[in-house]
Amino acid sequence: MAVADRPAPSGRGTLVLTRRDVRGLLDMDACIAAVDAAFRAHAEGTTLQPGVLGTHVPDGGFHVKTAGLRGVSGRWYFAMKINANFPGNPARNGLPTIQGVISLHDATDGVLLALLDSMEITTLRTAAATAVAARHLARADARVVTVLGCGVQGRSQLRALSRVRSVERVFAWDAEPAAAARYAREMTNVLGCDVQAVAEFRDAVRASDVVVTCTPSRRPLLSAADVPPGCFVAAVGADSEDKQELATNLLAHSVVVADVLEQCACIGDLHHALAAGALRREDVHAELSDVVSERRPGRRTDAEIIVFDSTGTALEDVAAAALVYERAVDAGVGVELWLGA
Repeated sequence: MAVADRPAPSGRGTLVLTRRDVRGLLDMDACIAAVDAAFRAHAEGTTLQPGVLGTHVPDGGFHVKTAGLRGVSGRWYFAMKINANFPGNPARNGLPTIQGVISLHDATDGVLLALLDSMEITTLRTAAATAVAARHLARADARVVTVLGCGVQGRSQLRALSRVRSVERVFAWDAEPAAAARYAREMTNVLGCDVQAVAEFRDAVRASDVVVTCTPSRRPLLSAADVPPGCFVAAVGADSEDKQELATNLLAHSVVVADVLEQCACIGDLHHALAAGALRREDVHAELSDVVSERRPGRRTDAEIIVFDSTGTALEDVAAAALVYERAVDAGVGVELWLGA
């Protein structure tokens, strides 16, 4: 059936939304607002506790993340995201690194409301969380950004940061120099500012106000000696216990804010610092929900280094998925199926 011939969703079946559908319904600014609201709700105790489960396979892994909250419409939602993460896919198989689906339910009766492709939501909500954190944790005068990892997430991260800080100069590094060069050309056009590919990132980091790490690295890329006073570091790549982008001494010498403390302690860069004895759980300054709700202070001085350990919580997924679903129903977008028929 052609898209133009599809009947409008009735809201009674299960709505199937493709990546193209999601892309058309979810913009960056709306995603940032939804993620911000989700962390505020979590601070108020009006969310369903997020959970995570991971499984490794030889060339990648799978993780399941769950959470629930009340949507803009007032409806209670529960979401479960299943993502496959295979870093070698683009080069080896011509496939995306991340593939998956979000199952969105009515949390009051369990009805399966929608199945959404997870790729666009994962890309946007992860970057949106960095933007929310940067509002509170990056210096107000932050202008220079270094991005380590020039893939899809690196692009989304820079777009999100540009919504909350006046980005004037960007250094881009990737393990594949050609990827960094492509990124620099593309993002210069997107943002209209100077984006420069660099072959070695340490000098760039030392000249930066904000650093984003979004790589699949399994060894530390940055140590305490690399990061200048006053810098905000968003560590995005470590989302399993075997990944690591930050040396334990960097966390030990920084103010650490976790997206969700329990999750970061198991699979984030914080996990390695705890295991090495460089940090204790009680040394973590706050969760992002504490900072957003002002239960804990954000940046307190211009000189402190702040690390945001972003492992990616399903609070972000359910917030974005609920918004997409409500917009899809209003706009008559998607294919409605009757899975129980």
